[in-house]
Amino acid sequence: MALYFGRQALSLCPRCAHCYDPTVSSPAVASRTLPLLLGFLIAIGPVSVDLYLPAFPTIAGQFHNQATPGITLAAYFAGLAGGQIMQGPLSDRIGRRTPILAGLVLYTIASAGCGVAWSGESLTLWRLLAGFGASASVVIPRAMVRDIADGPAAVTLFSRLTLVMGVAPVIAPMIGSAVIALVSWRWIFGLAALYGLVAIALSVRFLPDTLPPARRSAIGVRSIMVRYVEIGTERSFLTHALAGSFAMAALFAYLSGTPGVFIQGLHWSPFAYAVMFASNAAFYIAMSQGNPLLVRRFGVRPVLSLAIAALLLGALCLSIAAWLGAGPIVLLAAIACCQVSHGCSLPDTLVGALSAHQSHAGSASALMGTMQYVAGAGAGAAVGALSDGTARPMALVMLSAAVLAAISLMFRPTGS
Repeated sequence: MALYFGRQALSLCPRCAHCYDPTVSSPAVASRTLPLLLGFLIAIGPVSVDLYLPAFPTIAGQFHNQATPGITLAAYFAGLAGGQIMQGPLSDRIGRRTPILAGLVLYTIASAGCGVAWSGESLTLWRLLAGFGASASVVIPRAMVRDIADGPAAVTLFSRLTLVMGVAPVIAPMIGSAVIALVSWRWIFGLAALYGLVAIALSVRFLPDTLPPARRSAIGVRSIMVRYVEIGTERSFLTHALAGSFAMAALFAYLSGTPGVFIQGLHWSPFAYAVMFASNAAFYIAMSQGNPLLVRRFGVRPVLSLAIAALLLGALCLSIAAWLGAGPIVLLAAIACCQVSHGCSLPDTLVGALSAHQSHAGSASALMGTMQYVAGAGAGAAVGALSDGTARPMALVMLSAAVLAAISLMFRPTGS
């Protein structure tokens, strides 16, 4: 079996048609190279968020509105959610490569527009468009993994993707804080546009299409809606997607809440905040790389259950610490527990949700991605609405999301 890459063919193992055969694959798209590229593409999501988190207070001052940074972040999440619901079926119909390239072009242009925004409203609009463009690079690479792997093999590939994309939350906030210290916050979005240009160049040169014409589906809008209903009502998908969405909501509550808690509330410098953020990202990366070993040893189901339990424990401890007025060390320890759990919960819920949907992995990935970012946008909005200068709103939203994730897993079908 061969997957099409321009005029080249990317061969797969003839015995199982799920894993790469390095003896016949092109060196440019060998099994170790593709996860690196897909991880770089998915990293557009965290790059676009984490780069400008340290600039929240500066942006608020620039436009004389404390709500502006949170609104622009919610707009970006809304663009990601809305774009994914369209990009998934589109990639099932015309292939994976073309929508990714088109989305990257839009993302790059919109990021440049953010850099020249003249008002809070224009920045919000450009962020919405950037999110819509970035949605292709968030949802389609996950479908590409499902095109070529399932089960533990898919977990391993997702972990390789996470290793690459995990570099972004480690270094992006530090870069953002350095930009603020040296030049204007607007250059942050110039860097985001440059990232988009590099992603375009790499995709044109190296990205294969993992969905050959024979496996593409030519369906209309009505059929797409019927497909979404069928996917969304399938029990294994629904329970895993809900658990993953609530876990993502806890993560976005952390993203939305920590700048206010640490920079404004505790008066940390943007660089100190960036170091804290990078440290937590390192916990996430470390656990994501240990996740395949745990899955091979114990299976996806028990590892996922343990990860959600760790999220619940971390969020509970964070809530108690926030209400008791504990110091930053205690808060950080609880947050680290949550970040460790995400290293397993996010890839494992994705594998569980997509497992029964290989023939339309793009649509299933899009539906789950939309659910995740809608939940994330809601969590971020809730943190902003409840903001009181303490960690309590963030902790409350994270705890609520963790409880809902745990409840969702209770309804998984046996054996999934």
